[in-house]
Amino acid sequence: MKNQQSTQGILSIVALVCLAAGWFNFFSPEINILLSRRIFYVLIGISFFLQAPSLTNKNFMYAMYGAAALCIVGALFPLEWKIAGIKTIGLLGGIILSFTNRPTYRQ
Repeated sequence: MKNQQSTQGILSIVALVCLAAGWFNFFSPEINILLSRRIFYVLIGISFFLQAPSLTNKNFMYAMYGAAALCIVGALFPLEWKIAGIKTIGLLGGIILSFTNRPTYRQ
C-alpha cells in the first residue's frame, strides 16, 4: 500500500512537470503539445488507476477506474476531435473522487 502511494505520488509529480513544461513552452511546439495534452493525461490516468483500489466505497472505486480510462483514452484521440475532451472530464472526475474519499480526522 505504501509503495503504491509512493508510485502514485511520483506519477503525479512527473505529470505536473509535463504539464508545466508544455505550458511554459520549454521545448518545440510539437513536444509541448505531446507533454501537456497527451503524456500528462496518460500519467494522471495511470495514477487514478493505482488509486482506485484504495477507495473505500466500491461505487467510487469503479468511478475512479472510469475516470482513469477517460483520461487515457481521451489522450489517445486526435486533438482535433471534440470527443478528445473526455480526458478533461476524466481528470475532473478523478480529482473530485480523490477529495471525496479523504478520511476525516477528529480530535
